[in-house]
Amino acid sequence: MKHNVMLTVASLLTLLLTMIHLTQDIMREADATNMIPIPVVVFAVWLYGTLMLSDRIWGYIIMLFGGLIGAAMIILHSKAGVISNSRGFFFVWTLFALSTTGWFTMILSARGIWTTLRSRRPTLRAQ
Repeated sequence: MKHNVMLTVASLLTLLLTMIHLTQDIMREADATNMIPIPVVVFAVWLYGTLMLSDRIWGYIIMLFGGLIGAAMIILHSKAGVISNSRGFFFVWTLFALSTTGWFTMILSARGIWTTLRSRRPTLRAQ
């Protein structure tokens, strides 16, 4: 499978799991409903970067930050390294899946940035 296709799929999966996770957070905490427009803008930029800029440096950077958001969710929700089991199986499973796809997205994005920057660098030829 091509590198960019894997990155696009991983980024879209991370975005989907982030949206599911945030929906679960909002449903459990009614105080967070006043912040709904902020994630919608972040999700729209993330989706645009994934679908329209997937082969450009800005797309890689957007997907890298999206992967970072996904990977960080499990850290933000853990207390002293242990995830609370009071929220249910699906919530905890979503955290694990989100963190895994987030790390995978970050790794593939970093690889894409590296290869893009390397290909732009002029090569020195022996004379």
